[in-house]
Amino acid sequence: MPIQIHQGRNRNREKVNITIVIDVIRAFTVAHYAFIKGANRIYLVETVEQAFQLKNNNPDYLLAGEVNGYPIEGFDLDNSPFHIAQKDLTGNIIVQRTTNGVRATLNWLDSEHLFVTGFSNARKTAEFIKENHMKEDIEINIVASHPTGDDDYACAVYIKHILEENADQISIHEVKQRILTSHVAERFFDEENHEFIKEDVLYCVKELDTDFVMKVNSISEIPMIERVQVC
Repeated sequence: MPIQIHQGRNRNREKVNITIVIDVIRAFTVAHYAFIKGANRIYLVETVEQAFQLKNNNPDYLLAGEVNGYPIEGFDLDNSPFHIAQKDLTGNIIVQRTTNGVRATLNWLDSEHLFVTGFSNARKTAEFIKENHMKEDIEINIVASHPTGDDDYACAVYIKHILEENADQISIHEVKQRILTSHVAERFFDEENHEFIKEDVLYCVKELDTDFVMKVNSISEIPMIERVQVC
Protein backbone atom coordinates (compact mmCIF):
# COMPACT_ATOMS: atom_id res chain seq x y z
CA MET A 1 0.00 0.00 0.00
CA PRO A 2 2.24 2.84 -1.22
CA ILE A 3 1.61 6.25 0.35
CA GLN A 4 3.55 9.12 -1.18
CA ILE A 5 3.77 12.79 -0.24
CA HIS A 6 3.99 15.31 -3.05
CA GLN A 7 4.66 18.99 -2.42
CA GLY A 8 3.28 21.73 -4.62
CA ARG A 9 0.13 22.50 -6.55
CA ASN A 10 1.36 21.08 -9.86
CA ARG A 11 0.89 17.45 -10.78
CA ASN A 12 3.81 15.03 -11.15
CA ARG A 13 2.23 11.56 -10.93
CA GLU A 14 -0.13 9.33 -12.85
CA LYS A 15 -3.67 8.64 -11.68
CA VAL A 16 -3.93 7.17 -8.18
CA ASN A 17 -6.72 5.60 -6.14
CA ILE A 18 -6.88 8.23 -3.40
CA THR A 19 -5.58 11.78 -3.29
CA ILE A 20 -5.67 13.98 -0.20
CA VAL A 21 -4.98 17.66 -0.90
CA ILE A 22 -3.86 19.75 2.08
CA ASP A 23 -4.05 23.52 2.45
CA VAL A 24 -3.64 24.43 6.11
CA ILE A 25 -3.09 28.20 5.73
CA ARG A 26 -5.83 28.67 4.69
CA ALA A 27 -8.12 27.36 1.95
CA PHE A 28 -9.31 24.08 3.39
CA THR A 29 -9.43 25.37 6.94
CA VAL A 30 -11.80 27.98 5.51
CA ALA A 31 -13.80 25.23 3.77
CA HIS A 32 -14.00 23.23 7.00
CA TYR A 33 -15.34 26.19 8.96
CA ALA A 34 -17.73 27.07 6.12
CA PHE A 35 -19.36 23.64 6.41
CA ILE A 36 -19.44 23.94 10.20
CA LYS A 37 -21.29 27.23 9.76
CA GLY A 38 -23.87 25.61 7.50
CA ALA A 39 -22.61 25.90 3.91
CA ASN A 40 -24.30 23.48 1.53
CA ARG A 41 -21.46 22.90 -0.94
CA ILE A 42 -18.33 24.58 -2.24
CA TYR A 43 -17.60 24.87 -5.96
CA LEU A 44 -13.95 25.03 -7.00
CA VAL A 45 -12.73 27.28 -9.81
CA GLU A 46 -9.27 28.07 -11.11
CA THR A 47 -9.69 31.73 -12.03
CA VAL A 48 -11.28 34.87 -10.65
CA GLU A 49 -13.10 35.28 -13.96
CA GLN A 50 -14.74 31.87 -13.62
CA ALA A 51 -15.89 32.77 -10.13
CA PHE A 52 -17.52 35.98 -11.30
CA GLN A 53 -19.20 34.18 -14.19
CA LEU A 54 -20.77 31.70 -11.77
CA LYS A 55 -21.92 34.59 -9.61
CA ASN A 56 -23.45 36.33 -12.61
CA ASN A 57 -25.43 33.19 -13.44
CA ASN A 58 -26.26 32.46 -9.78
CA PRO A 59 -26.51 35.72 -7.81
CA ASP A 60 -27.10 33.89 -4.51
CA TYR A 61 -23.70 32.18 -4.63
CA LEU A 62 -21.01 33.56 -2.35
CA LEU A 63 -17.50 34.06 -3.73
CA ALA A 64 -14.60 33.28 -1.41
CA GLY A 65 -10.86 33.20 -1.87
CA GLU A 66 -7.65 35.05 -2.53
CA VAL A 67 -4.91 35.81 -5.03
CA ASN A 68 -1.45 35.35 -3.55
CA GLY A 69 -3.04 35.53 -0.12
CA TYR A 70 -4.83 38.84 -0.64
CA PRO A 71 -8.63 39.36 -0.72
CA ILE A 72 -10.23 39.72 -4.13
CA GLU A 73 -12.17 42.89 -4.85
CA GLY A 74 -15.81 42.08 -5.50
CA PHE A 75 -15.74 38.75 -3.63
CA ASP A 76 -18.24 38.25 -0.82
CA LEU A 77 -15.76 36.51 1.48
CA ASP A 78 -12.01 36.48 1.92
CA ASN A 79 -9.81 33.51 2.75
CA SER A 80 -9.92 33.95 6.52
CA PRO A 81 -11.08 31.07 8.73
CA PHE A 82 -11.50 33.55 11.58
CA HIS A 83 -13.90 35.67 9.52
CA ILE A 84 -15.75 32.63 8.16
CA ALA A 85 -16.28 31.34 11.69
CA GLN A 86 -18.25 34.49 12.51
CA LYS A 87 -20.73 33.99 9.63
CA ASP A 88 -24.04 32.19 9.42
CA LEU A 89 -23.74 30.31 6.12
CA THR A 90 -26.75 28.04 6.53
CA GLY A 91 -27.79 26.72 3.12
CA ASN A 92 -25.30 28.86 1.20
CA ILE A 93 -23.39 27.72 -1.86
CA ILE A 94 -19.82 28.99 -2.00
CA VAL A 95 -17.48 29.38 -4.95
CA GLN A 96 -13.84 29.11 -3.88
CA ARG A 97 -10.73 30.26 -5.73
CA THR A 98 -7.30 30.06 -4.08
CA THR A 99 -3.68 30.09 -5.19
CA ASN A 100 -2.55 26.69 -3.94
CA GLY A 101 -5.18 24.41 -2.41
CA VAL A 102 -7.92 24.81 -4.99
CA ARG A 103 -5.53 24.74 -7.93
CA ALA A 104 -3.84 21.61 -6.62
CA THR A 105 -7.22 19.93 -6.19
CA LEU A 106 -8.25 20.72 -9.75
CA ASN A 107 -5.09 18.96 -10.96
CA TRP A 108 -6.12 15.66 -9.34
CA LEU A 109 -9.76 15.33 -10.39
CA ASP A 110 -9.17 11.93 -12.01
CA SER A 111 -8.38 10.30 -8.66
CA GLU A 112 -10.89 7.62 -7.72
CA HIS A 113 -11.41 9.34 -4.37
CA LEU A 114 -10.34 12.93 -3.78
CA PHE A 115 -10.37 14.55 -0.34
CA VAL A 116 -9.33 17.99 0.88
CA THR A 117 -8.38 19.06 4.38
CA GLY A 118 -6.44 21.42 6.58
CA PHE A 119 -4.98 20.42 9.92
CA SER A 120 -8.34 21.05 11.60
CA ASN A 121 -9.87 17.97 9.95
CA ALA A 122 -6.74 15.97 9.17
CA ARG A 123 -7.17 13.19 11.71
CA LYS A 124 -10.86 12.72 10.87
CA THR A 125 -10.01 12.52 7.17
CA ALA A 126 -7.24 9.97 7.69
CA GLU A 127 -9.41 7.83 9.96
CA PHE A 128 -12.29 7.92 7.47
CA ILE A 129 -10.01 6.75 4.66
CA LYS A 130 -8.56 3.99 6.85
CA GLU A 131 -12.02 2.72 7.72
CA ASN A 132 -13.62 2.95 4.29
CA HIS A 133 -10.99 2.75 1.57
CA MET A 134 -7.82 1.04 2.74
CA LYS A 135 -6.76 -2.02 0.74
CA GLU A 136 -3.38 -3.66 0.22
CA ASP A 137 -3.09 -2.68 -3.44
CA ILE A 138 -4.32 0.90 -3.09
CA GLU A 139 -2.16 3.91 -3.93
CA ILE A 140 -2.50 7.05 -1.83
CA ASN A 141 -1.14 10.43 -2.84
CA ILE A 142 -0.93 13.16 -0.18
CA VAL A 143 -0.47 16.62 -1.67
CA ALA A 144 1.01 19.38 0.48
CA SER A 145 -0.25 22.11 -1.84
CA HIS A 146 2.02 25.00 -0.85
CA PRO A 147 5.19 24.61 -2.95
CA THR A 148 7.54 25.35 -0.03
CA GLY A 149 5.37 25.56 3.09
CA ASP A 150 6.20 23.34 6.04
CA ASP A 151 2.67 23.90 7.36
CA ASP A 152 1.16 21.70 4.65
CA TYR A 153 4.08 19.28 4.65
CA ALA A 154 3.94 18.70 8.41
CA CYS A 155 0.22 17.99 8.10
CA ALA A 156 0.93 15.57 5.24
CA VAL A 157 3.42 13.65 7.40
CA TYR A 158 0.84 13.58 10.21
CA ILE A 159 -1.81 12.08 7.91
CA LYS A 160 0.65 9.57 6.45
CA HIS A 161 1.60 8.33 9.89
CA ILE A 162 -2.04 7.92 10.91
CA LEU A 163 -2.74 5.91 7.74
CA GLU A 164 0.29 3.76 8.46
CA GLU A 165 -0.66 3.46 12.14
CA ASN A 166 2.55 5.19 13.15
CA ALA A 167 0.91 8.32 14.52
CA ASP A 168 3.22 8.39 17.54
CA GLN A 169 6.14 9.23 15.26
CA ILE A 170 4.93 12.82 14.97
CA SER A 171 3.02 14.45 17.80
CA ILE A 172 0.14 16.88 17.46
CA HIS A 173 2.32 19.39 19.33
CA GLU A 174 5.09 19.06 16.73
CA VAL A 175 2.67 19.52 13.84
CA LYS A 176 1.17 22.62 15.42
CA GLN A 177 4.60 24.10 16.12
CA ARG A 178 5.72 23.50 12.54
CA ILE A 179 2.58 25.22 11.25
CA LEU A 180 3.03 28.18 13.60
CA THR A 181 6.71 28.60 12.77
CA SER A 182 6.46 27.97 9.02
CA HIS A 183 7.45 30.81 6.72
CA VAL A 184 3.87 30.80 5.41
CA ALA A 185 2.66 31.86 8.87
CA GLU A 186 5.18 34.68 9.35
CA ARG A 187 3.19 37.48 7.76
CA PHE A 188 0.16 36.65 9.91
CA PHE A 189 2.19 37.55 13.00
CA ASP A 190 3.63 40.73 11.49
CA GLU A 191 1.74 43.50 13.29
CA GLU A 192 2.66 45.99 10.57
CA ASN A 193 1.04 43.88 7.88
CA HIS A 194 -2.64 44.67 8.33
CA GLU A 195 -3.78 42.44 5.45
CA PHE A 196 -3.14 39.34 7.56
CA ILE A 197 -4.27 38.50 11.09
CA LYS A 198 -2.75 36.11 13.61
CA GLU A 199 -6.21 34.76 14.48
CA ASP A 200 -6.27 32.97 11.14
CA VAL A 201 -3.23 30.86 11.93
CA LEU A 202 -4.51 30.22 15.46
CA TYR A 203 -7.70 28.84 13.92
CA CYS A 204 -5.62 26.77 11.49
CA VAL A 205 -3.92 24.87 14.33
CA LYS A 206 -7.14 23.91 16.11
CA GLU A 207 -7.93 20.21 15.70
CA LEU A 208 -11.73 20.04 15.59
CA ASP A 209 -13.88 17.02 16.34
CA THR A 210 -16.48 17.32 13.61
CA ASP A 211 -18.63 14.53 12.18
CA PHE A 212 -17.78 14.91 8.50
CA VAL A 213 -14.98 14.89 5.95
CA MET A 214 -14.66 16.94 2.78
CA LYS A 215 -14.73 14.99 -0.46
CA VAL A 216 -14.58 16.38 -3.98
CA ASN A 217 -17.30 15.46 -6.44
CA SER A 218 -15.55 15.66 -9.81
CA ILE A 219 -18.43 14.18 -11.78
CA SER A 220 -20.51 17.33 -11.53
CA GLU A 221 -20.12 19.95 -14.27
CA ILE A 222 -18.15 22.11 -11.84
CA PRO A 223 -16.00 20.26 -9.29
CA MET A 224 -17.31 20.77 -5.78
CA ILE A 225 -16.48 19.88 -2.22
CA GLU A 226 -19.25 17.99 -0.47
CA ARG A 227 -19.72 17.31 3.20
CA VAL A 228 -19.61 13.53 3.76
CA GLN A 229 -21.02 12.42 7.06
CA VAL A 230 -18.90 10.12 9.18
CA CYS A 231 -20.90 7.28 10.72
